[in-house]
Amino acid sequence: MQATLPKYEVVLLGVGHTNAHVLRMWRMRPFPDARLTCISNFPVSTYSGMLPGVLAGDYPPQRMEIDLVRLCAASGARLLLAEVSGLDIEGRRLLFTDRPPLPFDALSIGIGSVPSRAGLRESDDLLLPIKPMQTFLGRLQQRCEQALARQQEPVLKATIVGGGAGGVEIALCLPGFVQRLAPGVQLELTLVHGGEQLLGDASHALRRKVQKEFEKRGVNLRMQQRVVRACRNTVELDSGQSFPADVVLWATGAKAPPLLEKLGLPVDGRGFLLIEDSLRTTAQAPIFAVGDSGTLASDPTPKAGVYAVRQGPILWENLDRVLRGETLQPYRPQSGFLKLLNTGDGRAILDYHGLAAQGRWAWKLKDAIDGRFMDKYQNYEPPAMDGELLAPNEGPVMRCLGCGGKVAGSVLSAALARLAKQDRLRTPAASHLAWGRAGSDDAILLRVASGQVMVSNDFFAAPFDDPYLVGRIAALHAASDLFASGARPTAALAMAELPLGSPIAQEELLYQTLAGAAEEFARMDAVIAGGHTLEGPRFTIGFTVLGELTGEQPTGKDGLAPGDRLILTKPLGTGVLLAAHALCRCRGRWWESLLAALLRSNQSAAAAVPQFGLQAATDITGFGLAGHLFEMLDASGLSAELPLDGLPLLPGAETLLGEQLESTLAPANRACEDRIDRQASDSESPRYAALFDPQTCGGLLLAAPADKANEVVAWLQEQGDSDACIIGQTEPQRDDRPRLRLI
Repeated sequence: MQATLPKYEVVLLGVGHTNAHVLRMWRMRPFPDARLTCISNFPVSTYSGMLPGVLAGDYPPQRMEIDLVRLCAASGARLLLAEVSGLDIEGRRLLFTDRPPLPFDALSIGIGSVPSRAGLRESDDLLLPIKPMQTFLGRLQQRCEQALARQQEPVLKATIVGGGAGGVEIALCLPGFVQRLAPGVQLELTLVHGGEQLLGDASHALRRKVQKEFEKRGVNLRMQQRVVRACRNTVELDSGQSFPADVVLWATGAKAPPLLEKLGLPVDGRGFLLIEDSLRTTAQAPIFAVGDSGTLASDPTPKAGVYAVRQGPILWENLDRVLRGETLQPYRPQSGFLKLLNTGDGRAILDYHGLAAQGRWAWKLKDAIDGRFMDKYQNYEPPAMDGELLAPNEGPVMRCLGCGGKVAGSVLSAALARLAKQDRLRTPAASHLAWGRAGSDDAILLRVASGQVMVSNDFFAAPFDDPYLVGRIAALHAASDLFASGARPTAALAMAELPLGSPIAQEELLYQTLAGAAEEFARMDAVIAGGHTLEGPRFTIGFTVLGELTGEQPTGKDGLAPGDRLILTKPLGTGVLLAAHALCRCRGRWWESLLAALLRSNQSAAAAVPQFGLQAATDITGFGLAGHLFEMLDASGLSAELPLDGLPLLPGAETLLGEQLESTLAPANRACEDRIDRQASDSESPRYAALFDPQTCGGLLLAAPADKANEVVAWLQEQGDSDACIIGQTEPQRDDRPRLRLI
């Protein structure tokens, strides 16, 4: 199918309760000629309503998480794991510190709130904010384990700051967490609240039931007091009182995240964005603010998730209307809502219009409501139809081939001109240019001190929809052959195939891609000298990289000696994880590790060759570990032995390979299987399948003498290749051709 570039860009900054509704609806009915982009600091979003249940042991942690990597893939939406630094309102662009600005036609800001630290003068790691919730459980467990390791008695002193619904539920459910973590440990709980009453806007009946639960469980309440210091295992209050604590959980009232102040939009007295009844900000731009991030100018509501959930359908409708230039629909907040508090013992307290009740039946009701909500966002089945964008139907148009199939020259020149303005992408590599202007002249002349030029070429179809990251990965992938051969890149020529679209859309795609590539080439002291573009069925990018040797001779594959230890600098699994991503099966936690591996350059690892006088190296790419290892063995006339258990794999790779998932190139990479000596059981192992997994931006395979190997591995790990390890060793060839023996 012919992919086309979108006419409209819809962007969600944050994927909380409201914006998540838009993402879910997009899966069922995307807007015509539009692309949805989600921006998040984390690959998962959390549902705060289930956190107490997770603490109590009612649910596993995954039950309160929305896997944004999988949900975006299933919805045909783009996910950017990035941190926004500002907003260009007039230019309609989101700004970042470490990547190019992102244009939008409609933007919804839903980054929630953070606990207020008003009055807090000093704190250290004793204080544990409940946000970001994505990391809260891990931080809580670590802090409790550290505290218990220091204790002589099996007692844990915990303080919860904040007497709203969040702090109350945590106080009721934390004992379950502690008992599972350290059975038999006594938990001493203190709750500090600055107000006169707990649950300020709740009914008297609800507060009375909560008070009875706290009295029954021995929770020490300190009302109308504020914490001014939480450090050195001591909590100090504004009353002058102090008491010991092993952990302080900060669950105070909502405060605006610092980013909101940087956006240049109208805000209320607490720093939240002021919005109209349509949820659009009062700045009159196509920018919406939802959930805790927005405050209705006409009728401010409490910062509560129930309002955010109800805003979802209105936001969905108004995003569509703002693109079409239609009148926006008003949001009418409900006057009251059902409250359900988990008591951590299989019961819950219900409050509705001043009436309160308690029991297991109330917990079952809460479980049903929360479960039904999460079920909507934990369906990650891939879409039934191809999600590629289609252009408006204006009848069939004949597209020219040959040079007529090129993208308009203005697209490439404009993209390169924008790159030239980016100070952080400038590099002294222009000194390699003897004649011509990078990106301007039809040809350039390079100055090479050694008189020899090493050239390599690599390209691929974009594996996911983030052109900036794709550009970085394409540059690293193309330069890897030069690093493995002992060369330093000096210049690169881009080759890009762009989907059909307007020149503006094509320019933006190319600019984002080349900006990412230029960032990586700048780190190599290399320059993008120019390139070529054409139109095609899908986005493809690659580079011809030119370089010069750093030593007297290139590093080849034929320098193996018997007994050499084989060192792999990166874990395997990029192929199967990218295949899983295409099928909406790559989990968010795996995605983070995958991106880190893809974006790890082989430049520092290649420096081990001259550092230790190594004689053979190659990079592991499309043919997989087995294929590239056999290239070295064939060139050197040796065999090798390799323990499968020693193969390093990326998180998730073993699980996916064990489910019989593999990249489309993996079957072809098995052509060397007849040269592998193995047990029958080895063939069923996921690690055996990993031998044939094609790698994008894979690591280097180095050969080191036995007496140097451990030193080489330690050095690589110090340089940042933390997964570098010895995976096997060479041995004399005993048959007519080299073989690989699995042990």
